[in-house]
Amino acid sequence: MDDTRALKVSTTTDTVELAGQLAQSALAANLAGGAEVIGPIDAHSWHEGQAVQQPEWRVTFTTTTAGYPALEAHLRTGHAWGNPEITAVAVVAASQDYLAWLERTVTSP
Repeated sequence: MDDTRALKVSTTTDTVELAGQLAQSALAANLAGGAEVIGPIDAHSWHEGQAVQQPEWRVTFTTTTAGYPALEAHLRTGHAWGNPEITAVAVVAASQDYLAWLERTVTSP
């Protein structure tokens, strides 16, 4: 992962409003170059020892590897859940122009 310059980071929320707030606030803080809200999705998971099903909205952010820690901290602070799923996958290929734009756009504190 040493060569990875970009990440796709995702989390889910139980409301479209919170999903939009997380997307907008991350962009306003220059923690992501873009964010997509997708949903509702039919989510199935374990919660407090029980299998549950509920609608959720996924927010996917594009950020830099260096920007990930600040984005994760921002999502934890702004999220309604005590232990939200926040995951990242490496972007293994992208145009050099796009990567340069992303690195100019995302500023990590």
